Amino acid sequence: MEEQNLGRILVIDDNEDVLFSIKMLLRKHAKEVVMEKNPKKIPFHVSNEDYDLILLDMNFSQDITSGQEGFYWLKEILKYDPSAVVVMITAFGDVEMAVKALKEGATDFVLKPWQNEKLLATLSAATKLRNSYKEVNQLKQVNRTLTSQLNTPQQVIQGQSASMRQLFTIIDKVARTDADILLLGENGTGKEVIARTIHERSSRADKVFVTVDMGAVTESLFESELFGHKKGAFTDAKEDRIGRIEAANGGTLFLDEIGNLSLAMQAKLLTVLQRREVIRVGTNKPIPVNIRLICATNMPLKEMVQRNEFRQDLLYRINTVELNLPPLRMRLDDIPLLAEHFLVLYAQKYKQPAKRLSSSGETRLRRYSWPGNVRELQHALERASIMSDNRELEADDFFFLAEEEPAPATVQVEASSLDLDELEREAVQRALQKHDGNISKAAKELGLSRGALYRRLEKYEL
Repeated sequence: MEEQNLGRILVIDDNEDVLFSIKMLLRKHAKEVVMEKNPKKIPFHVSNEDYDLILLDMNFSQDITSGQEGFYWLKEILKYDPSAVVVMITAFGDVEMAVKALKEGATDFVLKPWQNEKLLATLSAATKLRNSYKEVNQLKQVNRTLTSQLNTPQQVIQGQSASMRQLFTIIDKVARTDADILLLGENGTGKEVIARTIHERSSRADKVFVTVDMGAVTESLFESELFGHKKGAFTDAKEDRIGRIEAANGGTLFLDEIGNLSLAMQAKLLTVLQRREVIRVGTNKPIPVNIRLICATNMPLKEMVQRNEFRQDLLYRINTVELNLPPLRMRLDDIPLLAEHFLVLYAQKYKQPAKRLSSSGETRLRRYSWPGNVRELQHALERASIMSDNRELEADDFFFLAEEEPAPATVQVEASSLDLDELEREAVQRALQKHDGNISKAAKELGLSRGALYRRLEKYEL
């Protein structure tokens, strides 16, 4: 038998000679053997540690032959861990007691004195059963966690503008690594689409992709949602539940709207990310996790750090690589491609012939500033494709945008205005629009360095 293939074993027997013999036998075959003479300490052991096997004596000093004390402690163990694998041991066993132990939830039954090879074979079989229990339980809980996400329509990243081509190049570089990534951009710019694209191009593509909207997680449910909980940990904890972080084990965890976390929640998240392990609410057992982390926000995290609203150490932890997603108004040339993509999707969804965008329709869409970015464009195209009876969507099919249409993408400053900041803001916006969001070209036209232009973009929140 190979060494250390039995995992962690807890042995409970009030006979020191028995404990010593078992420890000597198992030390070459188990990862760890924990010995306990006092059965009253069983709740402490099983609530604070995770054991692959538990060897439990049926008869202690208060009950020499009936096995009733052993049955009592067997039930207590299974209360704490219903999937526990317990092998009962006794010197006074018979067939009736063995059958009762199995009915009560024991995995197997061993008589004292035992034959070493037979005991090892029994424990080996029990270990395989425990591993199967753990795998099935993990799969069930992961499946439950992911079910809500399966019906989310998946999108592919679209774009041919200079800013998007530059973004694609960076994505190709970072996707192959396990580097933690921070996605910055306005609402509706497609941060989740980018996160899924990175996952699909990574070495974890065949594993799970788990999303968490941090803006929707209340402080009271934060630990339960992310770390999981044990049955009975609080009033509504009616069953064990795996947390989102544990569900993402082996795959990618996407934390959207991370800027909405309170400082208290940030501290708890940072601890998990540093240790790469979670502890479910109601337990003290650390569970190792191996995840690739992608975070996203539309909030200025660096400014929040200066205002003590976001932890600097957490920011360092999550932004090994930082990606800035351009707003739609800075990539207007992508509108025809995006429109074609969404119109095909809606033709399939509503079982109708695919519609296309006319030149007048495209002009109307280019003149709109898109405060909701790609998400707003998507909804506008869906509405127009449903309401229009024509194969081509004209400008009038987007009449509803006119009511919300603000000034064009560049800010119009009245001739009488001599506000220098407003004039500089307008110049930066016009240069960016002219060069399709290309920072280098815009900076050159403005007579600025790239760094100076980035500082102005941050200053004016562009």
